[in-house]
Amino acid sequence: MRKEILFLTALASCLSSFGQTFEKTAQGGKFQTTQPTLNGEVIFYSPSIVRIVKYPSAEMPEKKSYPIIKTPEKVEISYKQNGNTVSMTSGKMTVTLDVATGKVTYTDPQGETLLKEKVEGTNFIPRKDVNRDAYTVSQAFSLEPEEAIYGLGQRQSGAMNHRNQQIHLSNGNTNICIPYFTSEKGYGVYWDNPGISDFSDTPYETSFSSQVGLCSDYYFLYKDGTQDGVIACIRDLTGKATMFPLWTMGYWQCRERYKSPDELCGVLDKYRKLQIPLDGIVQDWQYWGCDSNWNAMKFMNPRYINKMDDKEALRYLPNGEDKNARYPKPRFKNPEEMVEYVHKHNAHLMISVWASFGPWTDQFKELDKMDALLKFETWPPKSGAHPYDPFNKDARDLYWRYLSHLHKMNIDAWWTDSTEPDHLNPKESDFDLMTADGSFRSVHNAFPLTHNQGVYEHQRAVSDEKRVFQMTRSGYLGQQRYGALSWSGDVVSSWDVLRQQIPAGLNYTLCGIPFWNTDIGGFFGWEYNNDCTNVAYQELHVRWFQWGCFMPLMRNHCSSPMMNEIDLFGKEGDWAYDAQKRMIELRYRLLPYIYSLDGAVVQEDGTMMRPLVMDFAHDRKAILLDDEYMFGKNILVCPVTEPLYTKKVEKNKGVTTVPDVAKASAPVEVYLPKGTKWIDFWTNETVEGGQHIKRECPVDILPLYIKAGSILPLGPKVQYTTEKKWDNLDICIYPGANGEFVLYEDEFDNYNYEKGMFSTIKFSWDDASRTLTISDRKGEFPKMLKRRSFRITLMQPGKQSAETVMVSADKKVNYSGKKLTIKL
Repeated sequence: MRKEILFLTALASCLSSFGQTFEKTAQGGKFQTTQPTLNGEVIFYSPSIVRIVKYPSAEMPEKKSYPIIKTPEKVEISYKQNGNTVSMTSGKMTVTLDVATGKVTYTDPQGETLLKEKVEGTNFIPRKDVNRDAYTVSQAFSLEPEEAIYGLGQRQSGAMNHRNQQIHLSNGNTNICIPYFTSEKGYGVYWDNPGISDFSDTPYETSFSSQVGLCSDYYFLYKDGTQDGVIACIRDLTGKATMFPLWTMGYWQCRERYKSPDELCGVLDKYRKLQIPLDGIVQDWQYWGCDSNWNAMKFMNPRYINKMDDKEALRYLPNGEDKNARYPKPRFKNPEEMVEYVHKHNAHLMISVWASFGPWTDQFKELDKMDALLKFETWPPKSGAHPYDPFNKDARDLYWRYLSHLHKMNIDAWWTDSTEPDHLNPKESDFDLMTADGSFRSVHNAFPLTHNQGVYEHQRAVSDEKRVFQMTRSGYLGQQRYGALSWSGDVVSSWDVLRQQIPAGLNYTLCGIPFWNTDIGGFFGWEYNNDCTNVAYQELHVRWFQWGCFMPLMRNHCSSPMMNEIDLFGKEGDWAYDAQKRMIELRYRLLPYIYSLDGAVVQEDGTMMRPLVMDFAHDRKAILLDDEYMFGKNILVCPVTEPLYTKKVEKNKGVTTVPDVAKASAPVEVYLPKGTKWIDFWTNETVEGGQHIKRECPVDILPLYIKAGSILPLGPKVQYTTEKKWDNLDICIYPGANGEFVLYEDEFDNYNYEKGMFSTIKFSWDDASRTLTISDRKGEFPKMLKRRSFRITLMQPGKQSAETVMVSADKKVNYSGKKLTIKL
């Protein structure tokens, strides 16, 4: 200890003699440069997470961080001085500070450079932020010329790699802006400024710049050189993900919009009659009525409450609907009956709630008195509706007070729409409007995080019996801790847009937020005349639908006047109908695998949709692909993103280009990453990795390859997620390498897993000895299956695929929680 004190005293004296200073702190160090004068701190939050703050003021400014919930832990740091530089080593990384310039460089434990700031790369330009002095702040870095980087939220550029891009970071419909990038080297950088910002990458520098800030503030994350390691750091820093209920992993039917309880329940009836599995159905907007009554969070539309003959109620009829229209006598007297009917028929209901309110609503009136409305134009246009201020805790309390009415009706999930929020005809002065935390400009991109925080925390305070599930149109770093899933917004139905969604979603998940999906088929169908019988649209929809099977949430959705229920595409024997039903049934077959991925997200900081850089970082071809990914660590998914059997002609009409689409087969190019063998899911044939192949692809399948050594737990044929117990699962083994898989189970829809009430069963495959080991079960929970059977099959050519329940398994074993070893 005495030697360390003497060293640091000498170090401080040495550095002070040059006009700059360095002072050791418990978590790193403080420094000051002189040309120009710049103060700063290096703060280790863990051995893998370091924060760098720089500011031109004498003291570090007070600053609120919305995503960061971690407080610095005790970190053993070793210090080394060499001239003007001080190196701080945590065990996971070394941070080297040039005290003369403030430049910081990061190296791994082997001494390899990970990232370095540019000399004089931190800049402050004074400006006024409404009623306070502030700066336009920027920080620049130097990257390797060919280094690939990812993240930055959800972009519609179609690019996986974000080099040579200029990106304005301001949340909007279809674009989710997160000031975070991650490198193929396995590090991440989060720029902690929630205001309107920009990201720029040129051959000369990579930088973040924010319109308003008091300091340069960012976090550098590096654990072990892998993306899994970086994501574990993100979750440590910003919060663990929450479990979603099992039912959310099933199939969802949704469109804009079901206009009465009879219509919604009639769709559910049709799916049950046709024996098409279904777990979620969605009530979209305007159940509250007209635009002036926007988001009243009450069923006030007279069609929902059987008051079409009530003159007072008719004032709430949605804009544009015929007040004189009459309908058959309704089956349901009120919305409560609708909710009860949905539950009675083994489905769940999600309902649309917005972040804005119309002037007729009670919420608007109360929020206006609280000065908690952001008074710029939002959707719907010219309605007088305004977003509320979610940065105001009292406003979040009010939001839940009104929303609790729907919660008490036993509605299962929230569609928190327009959480950017929608901003129509924006003016520069709109961004100077004040929130409870400062100007809208300074906090803009954190809006969705604080909004979903309010709903999550209030519902958790009421009860832990039902998991919070929010589907929200925007997002921000840390969103995973609030039971929230984002989707890619109101995208257009087209092949180009379909392809763009793949890297959009993959980059979003690399920001550490594991749950994401799209409107299957796209939202706006105008390029196909809003006609689901248009054969060119049907091929697009089917391909999008196939991809949807391998997203965290599989949800069909479209904009009026398009309709998208499966029976509208044909009947049994018609290719567009059969292909969709086949994918839904495959989704339910995969449920034990998918729910185990959900468990791994929570227990192991896992990721469901895995960009290839996560598992094949050393395969240059793989990490630059923008149209393939791993679903879990076992299934390679290659969505089909171009038409093979149809085309559009004059006036957007569709025609086929083959005699019979159902019998056609055209090749699709797939790249199989190197370093492993791959097994075709449909044929069980093995293919060597490290090559491009042509896969024949009829309209009812997409290229799927299983990594050698994979073990897939697969479930029974069901109509909804909990119809049958998982007491007789197929365990399908794909040979060619060793492998393992952990089956996760809990009570499916409460928070008892947070108390340790869940179980795991580890399956291990030894390829050389053809031996499967089923380990002792770990953990327990009420009503857990204590005895069960596993039907084990070695997947080889000539055997049926794992798509359906195995007709003849290789072996069947009874399992009571104790270790078993099975020779195949």
